[in-house]
Amino acid sequence: MQITYRTKYCDSHGEIPTTIENDGQTLRMSLCGVEFEGSDFDSLEVLRSSDPVELSRFSFAAGALCSCTLEFEMPVTVMAGTDEAPATLETQLRLGRRRGDGGMDDVKLRLVLVVRDMRLASEGRSGWFEDELADIQRKLPDDWFLKVCFGCGLSDYSPAGHGLFGDLACFRGNKPGYRSVKTKVDLFRVWDSMTEFVQETYLCSEFERRKPATGYRG
Repeated sequence: MQITYRTKYCDSHGEIPTTIENDGQTLRMSLCGVEFEGSDFDSLEVLRSSDPVELSRFSFAAGALCSCTLEFEMPVTVMAGTDEAPATLETQLRLGRRRGDGGMDDVKLRLVLVVRDMRLASEGRSGWFEDELADIQRKLPDDWFLKVCFGCGLSDYSPAGHGLFGDLACFRGNKPGYRSVKTKVDLFRVWDSMTEFVQETYLCSEFERRKPATGYRG
């Protein structure tokens, strides 16, 4: 899978039009000749040594790009009743400043789902794809749902915590085991049978609609 997101990068110096390349595991972006790569949007690091002059406009927290905003559109699929509808997630991600201890002080994320004649915006309060996508799902009509890995009945997050994006565990290789999960203990019991980590917006042929009270995350 290779997807390209048209992207606008903004910082205190201005805007840079670019793209984010996503192969399902790694994100890549080029800014003014500097190549960035990471597994998550808040862990984009310089891929190789660059001219100090080229690097001087960028800010970093624990080696990752910060103090900027990324705006891009992600293609997703929505089930509108019995029909598949192509949709777009308009994504605005604000990466905060470097803290005194070297980390990033804040991450703000807002999603807008554009499908047919509807625009549904998330609250933008959590800083996590998990919560913002859940907010959008709640706002969809009852017989509509996000047909992506986040909305699949075979995926879950680790109770030990997860990142902003791409830390969703897929259990398609152990469907009976995962379907029996109701608690944190249950999830840890089958954790080693996880097939792989997937991105929330990915979609495979074994998708099944998630039902309320499924797994550890519900």
